[in-house]
Amino acid sequence: MNLDNSYARLPEGFHALVEPDAVAAPSMLAWNNDLAVELGLDLLAEDQAELARIFSGASRLAGVQPIALAYAGHQFGHFVPLLGDGRAALLGEVVTDAGKRYDIQLKGSGRTPYSRGGDGKSWLGPVLREYIVSEAMHHLGVPTTRALAAVATGESVYRESVWPGAVFTRVASSHLRVGTFEYFAARRNTDALKTLTEYAIDRHYPEAKSDEAPYVAFFRRVAKRQAELVAGWMAVGFIHGVMNTDNTSISGETLDYGPAAYMDEFQFKKVFSSIDQHGRYAFANQMPIAQWNLARLAESLLLLCDARTDFEAILSEFPACYDSYYLDLMRPKLGLMDKKDGDAELISDWLEYLQDNALDYTLSFRELATRIDASDPARFGEFELRWRQRVGNQATVSAEVVALMNSVNPIFIPRNHRIEQAIQEAVAGDLTVFRDLNVVLAQPFLEQPEYAQYAEAPEPNERVTQTFCGT
Repeated sequence: MNLDNSYARLPEGFHALVEPDAVAAPSMLAWNNDLAVELGLDLLAEDQAELARIFSGASRLAGVQPIALAYAGHQFGHFVPLLGDGRAALLGEVVTDAGKRYDIQLKGSGRTPYSRGGDGKSWLGPVLREYIVSEAMHHLGVPTTRALAAVATGESVYRESVWPGAVFTRVASSHLRVGTFEYFAARRNTDALKTLTEYAIDRHYPEAKSDEAPYVAFFRRVAKRQAELVAGWMAVGFIHGVMNTDNTSISGETLDYGPAAYMDEFQFKKVFSSIDQHGRYAFANQMPIAQWNLARLAESLLLLCDARTDFEAILSEFPACYDSYYLDLMRPKLGLMDKKDGDAELISDWLEYLQDNALDYTLSFRELATRIDASDPARFGEFELRWRQRVGNQATVSAEVVALMNSVNPIFIPRNHRIEQAIQEAVAGDLTVFRDLNVVLAQPFLEQPEYAQYAEAPEPNERVTQTFCGT
C-alpha cells in the first residue's frame, strides 16, 4: 500500500508527527473488503496478521509518517482555541485511479500532542458503533466517512470500568473541519489560513478557483454541501448529537459518530447525547445549527477577503437551500412524484401525526405504503385520507407509488438497542450480532426475512434513551 500525504506537506503548524502505539496482540474484528477494493487496498487482506498490525498502528508501511491534525472548535457554542486529534493518526491518503483522494486515519492508536491528558485509546464499544453506523449511513445514501477496519488490540482500556481496547480505521474525503479554519483565524495567522483555504479549494472545490471571488465561491459550495447533508440526516431520522464546529466537515460528509443515533419513535426535539443537556443539537435544531457553524467559517474567511455582504447573503439563503433538498428527499418518501403547493404542509402534518401518536419513524413510512388502496378504516387517521387523495391525483398507478416509497424508505436502520446488544456480546467474545447488522444494513431497503428481528422497534424495556461520546 503506497500512501501519499499532501496534508503532511503543509507547514509545521498544521499538524504534529505521531507514533501509534505498538500493541502486543492485534487481531482483526472487521475488514470492509468492498471498500478496500474501491481503494485498491484489497490485496492487504492476504495476510490477516499483518493486516491487524497495520491497522492497529503496530506496523508501519514503508514511507508512511503518521500525523495528528491541529484544529480548534466551538463546542456547544463555546470556543476552544486548541483541540486537535487527541487519539487519531492520519496515515496518509489513497489516490484512486480517478485521482480522488481519501484519508486513511486510525482512531484509538495512542497519545498525540493534542491528547490533553487522555490516553489516546479507544475501547471496543465506540469502535464497533462507528463501524456499524457509518456504513449504515453510506448504504442509506447520505454522505459520510466510511469504516475500513476494526482491530482488537489485546490490551485493556481503563474508563469507568476496564474494557477491551480496539482501533478503528476511518476513510474520509478529508478531515478538514470548520474548526481547522477557526484554529488559524483565532491566531490571526492569515498566511496559514490562506494556505489552508487554497488547499481545501484544490482538494474539494477546484471549480471555485476560476471564480472572480474564489473564497466566496468556496464558502457557497461548503454551505450547499452542508444543506444537502443535514437534509439527508433529517430524512432518515438521524441525530448527530455533537454538531460542534470541529465535527463539521468541509467536504460535506457526516463526521464523528460518538453519541449519534437514529430515532425510533418520532420527536422533533429528540436528544440522545448525554452531554447535550439543553437540547442544543436536538433533531429539529440541526439545520439552524449547521447555519450557525457556517457563520463561524465565514468569520474566519473574512480575514482573507472583504466579503461580508456575500457571506451574509449565502447564510440568509441557507434555510431555503436546505428546504429545497429536504423536500426533494421527503416527497418520494410519501410517494409524491410531482411537486405541488401544499406538499411541505402535508409532510409537516405527517411528522406531527407521528409525534402525537408516538409512532416509529422508520416503520411508519413503510406501513403507509401498504395503505394506498386500503378500504378499511384509516390506520393513520385524517392524514391518511388526505395523503391518499394527494397521491391519487397523480398520473400514475398505485404500484408505482408503492415501489417509489419502498425504494427510499428503509426497513432496517442501526437501531440503538441492537447496537448495544452487538457491543455487549462482542465484549463477551461473540461478534454474531455485529456481523449480522453489517450484513443487513448493507441492503436497508430490501426485505430480508432471515433478519426480520433487526427491523423491529425496541420493546419499552429495550429502549436506549441516552448515548455517550465514548472514547
